[in-house]
Amino acid sequence: MRYPKTKDIKKVLRELKDTDFIQVIPLEAPKIDKIKYELCKMFVAYIKKENITQAALARQLKVDRSRVNWIVKYRIENFTIDRLYELLEKILPDCELQVS
Repeated sequence: MRYPKTKDIKKVLRELKDTDFIQVIPLEAPKIDKIKYELCKMFVAYIKKENITQAALARQLKVDRSRVNWIVKYRIENFTIDRLYELLEKILPDCELQVS
C-alpha cells in the first residue's frame, strides 16, 4: 500500500481549512446556546420544506445573504435569541418559543 505524497496531503489540509463547516455545539453547552441552536434548526427545516435557497430566504427576511449563511451554519455566536426569534417570526408568524 502506498501512502499519499506530502504535497497531496498538504493540498487536502489546505482545502479542509478553507471549508465552511456547520458548527456543532457540545452537549454541555449553555442553555442559551442550545436555544439559539434550536432556532437555527428551524430555519434549516424551513429552507428544506419550502425548497428555497439561502438567497431567497435572505430576501424574505430582508437581511444580507451572509446572515442567512451564518444561521444555516449554526454560527450562534453571531446572534442573540431575540434576533433569531424576530427573524423566524417573519417566515413563521405563528411560531411560539416555549421554555421547559
